[in-house]
Amino acid sequence: MTGAIPTAASLYERVRRVIPPIQWPAFVDDIDAILALKRERNAVILAHNYQTPEIFLCVADIVGDSLALARKAMRVEADVIVLAGVHFMAETAKLLNPDKTVLIPDLAAGCSLADSITPADVRLLRQRYPGVPVITYVNTSASVKAESDICCTSGNALAVVKSLSVPRVIMLPDEYLAMNISAQTKVEIIAWTGRCEVHERFTAADIRELREAHPGVTVLAHPECPPEVVAVADFAGSTAAMSDYIGRQKPARVVLMTECSMSDNVAVEHPEVEFLRPCNLCPHMKRITLANIRTALEENRHIVTIDPRVAERARWAVERMLFI
Repeated sequence: MTGAIPTAASLYERVRRVIPPIQWPAFVDDIDAILALKRERNAVILAHNYQTPEIFLCVADIVGDSLALARKAMRVEADVIVLAGVHFMAETAKLLNPDKTVLIPDLAAGCSLADSITPADVRLLRQRYPGVPVITYVNTSASVKAESDICCTSGNALAVVKSLSVPRVIMLPDEYLAMNISAQTKVEIIAWTGRCEVHERFTAADIRELREAHPGVTVLAHPECPPEVVAVADFAGSTAAMSDYIGRQKPARVVLMTECSMSDNVAVEHPEVEFLRPCNLCPHMKRITLANIRTALEENRHIVTIDPRVAERARWAVERMLFI
C-alpha cells in the first residue's frame, strides 16, 4: 500500500454527521493503529454495509453488500484480508483468495440464516427433489455452498434463477427471499424455512405507522423482509440497490427497512436526504469493532480455514454465480 497514511484527525470531517464529537476520541487510537498496521502488513479491510461508520468509513478499503464484496475480493492484491462482517463472508473471501491470509476479528460473528441449514439438509432435499438445481444464498457456510449448484445474493437472485432455464429450483435458506423472488418469476421455487433475525422483525404495520407519522416518506425494503413488507414498500432491493436508488431518486425523506448502520453509512454520502431510522441491529455484525480489527492485524487473529475438499466445490458454486 502506497501514499501518505491518513490519520483519524483527518477522517473525522467525513463522519461528523453520524458520530458525535464526544464519541470520536474513543475511536482515535484504534483508527490510527489500524491504518498503520494495514500498511505494515500489506492488508486490506473488506467491510459490509452493516458495519458501523467508524469501520465502514474510516478504516475499510472495500465496502459493499455481499455480492460487491465477493466480486471485489477476487481482485484484492494484498497479502492479508480482514473481513469486517460475519463468518460466511470471511469464508467466501477465503474461497476466492485461497492463497491469502483471511482474518475474521470475532469467530462468533455468525448469521441466523447460515445457522438455519446444514449440508445434510441439502442432501436430503436433493433426495426429495431429484434433478432440481439447488441455489444457495451466500448467507451460508462453505460446507453448505459445497452441496449446491450455484450461489446467489439478494442482488442477483432473480438473475441466477433465470440463468438456469428450468421450471423448478430449490432456493436456500432464506424463506422470505425465496418468496419475494417467486413473485417475480414463473419458475417454481422450493424454499427452506430460514429467516434473517434482523429483517423478519419488520412488519407492514411498521410501514403504515411510518407513513402516518411522516407523510411522503419513501420506504425501501430489503428482500429478506417478509413479503407483506416488500409489497407495501416503494422499492425493494439489496443494500447496494437501496443505496443506488437513493443516489438516483434523491428522495427528500427515506427509511431503510434493513440493519441500522446502513442508514448511517448511506446518509454520509447523501447529506441532502433525511433518513428515518427504525432500528433493528444485527448482533453478529456488531461483534466486529475497531478494537478487534486492530487485534486481528496485530496478532493474526482469527485465520479462516476451509477443508480443501469443501473449498473446491464451494468455490465452484460461488464462481458460477459471479460469471453470470
